[in-house]
Amino acid sequence: METSMGHIPEDIPNDFTKIRIENCHLTELPQGSFFQINSLEFLWLNFNQITLMNIKSLQGLANLTELRLQGNKLTSIPWAAFQDTPKLKVLDLKHNLLDVLPEHALRHLPSLTYLDLSFNHLTIISKEVFIHWPLYQAAEKSWGKEGLVSNVILALHDNPWLCDCRLKGFVEFIREVSPPIILMNSYLMCSGPASKADKFFHEIQLKTCMKPVASAQETNINLPLRANATLTCVVKARPIPTIQWRYILKIIRGLASTETQIDEETITSRLVISSVHLADQGLYTCMANNFIGNTSVNISLNIDSPNSSAPLRSPEPMLSSDDSGHIDIRIAKQTVYGITLEWQIVTDNPAETWFTIHFGKYDSHKKEIIYIGPGINSYSVNNLLPVTKYKVCITLKNHPPGEDQCIVFVTGSDISELEQRERLIHIIVIVCAMLLAVPAGMYACTTEARFNCVDRCVDLWRKRRMHKENVEGTERQHTFDSLQAASDEALCRDSKDKPAKRRKSEDRCKGGSAAYLY
Repeated sequence: METSMGHIPEDIPNDFTKIRIENCHLTELPQGSFFQINSLEFLWLNFNQITLMNIKSLQGLANLTELRLQGNKLTSIPWAAFQDTPKLKVLDLKHNLLDVLPEHALRHLPSLTYLDLSFNHLTIISKEVFIHWPLYQAAEKSWGKEGLVSNVILALHDNPWLCDCRLKGFVEFIREVSPPIILMNSYLMCSGPASKADKFFHEIQLKTCMKPVASAQETNINLPLRANATLTCVVKARPIPTIQWRYILKIIRGLASTETQIDEETITSRLVISSVHLADQGLYTCMANNFIGNTSVNISLNIDSPNSSAPLRSPEPMLSSDDSGHIDIRIAKQTVYGITLEWQIVTDNPAETWFTIHFGKYDSHKKEIIYIGPGINSYSVNNLLPVTKYKVCITLKNHPPGEDQCIVFVTGSDISELEQRERLIHIIVIVCAMLLAVPAGMYACTTEARFNCVDRCVDLWRKRRMHKENVEGTERQHTFDSLQAASDEALCRDSKDKPAKRRKSEDRCKGGSAAYLY
């Protein structure tokens, strides 16, 4: 109690039946934390700083009947870990940071009779979580057939429940709940949306979720050159959807659109285009999406030009003669979900410059096109597939990308067993031998392929060197010192490189600029 031990002791006698370690600054439960103590029945780890729980942290505890983890910092639980505790009856998780309860979370807890999830961050939960609970299914059958009551104590109060259509089934389940489940506090309260805030479950009626339906009062807009355009669409949906605008199938993102919520199921989105040019003419699509489905409505924008007797028909974006400048692009951040790009531009009007992101799989000819509004110089790419090669380019609006404006990277296949809700993607970026004369161009690869990456980068350098052997190295140079590698060990390092071989490569750099990062 109140001892700064920081980790689970390794010399606990294997005949202990009860262990209580509280206020001892534990931060995680690693694999096999109590593996040798197979007689353990009661484990109390309250009021520590535990944030991670390994999927095998309860390995060997076949006799455990009570586990208390109150007052820690758990954001998720590897529910499959309870396969190792078939006799567990009491599970206390109150005062943590849990925000998700998966549908099959309780399937490995057939003996559980007390579950406390109060004072967490749960917002949405499905009634199927309890319908699929083996204990609930067995007790319900015996209670209904033989008149027996098998009570299960369940604590769910003091969570920020979001009472929209997604919670409809759970609210109805709680209102009608009866043995074998008894709520410790039956007055569950809504925290949102605003119309339901501070109301109890028994006071509200929730509607069934609804697929978005989009409409527009004006679907054909005619404006003179240099006028300001406002495109408006109205969407009805439950829950409130996310809305995107597309211009000729290209996503527009930035500061140009605003949304106003009218009521619980209606939202208005407005896309504002200042001082329209002929390049802005065409077909705009308002797209709305929630987890039920998606919808869209098209709005045609026609520009009346004094130099043209008839309006153009949905033109492709036109190149503007004043769109000139140079873009420096880099990977500013890597996470287990994706990467964050940052770029800088050298141009006469940086505050008025739009950008276009071209993103997709390396070998795919069809890339996602994303417009980025003025004043924005970063973008995050998430939800990437594992072990996949990607290419991302950033250009000035409407310009096709050049190789000097692109980054190629490969996602790894590392999966953390501490997190079961999502498949984690570990992206490892390695800068390999690249000509600095190619601004901001770089290759990234996984640790598993780092030596092949070196060979490939060297081959690329040789080809470019042969192609430009008569050209002086006068192009602007760029450094990559701001690139954050995910792991020091992941750098393209070949410890077997002989000095002579490296000197040979360096000798071939004379007359040009090349960089090796080891």
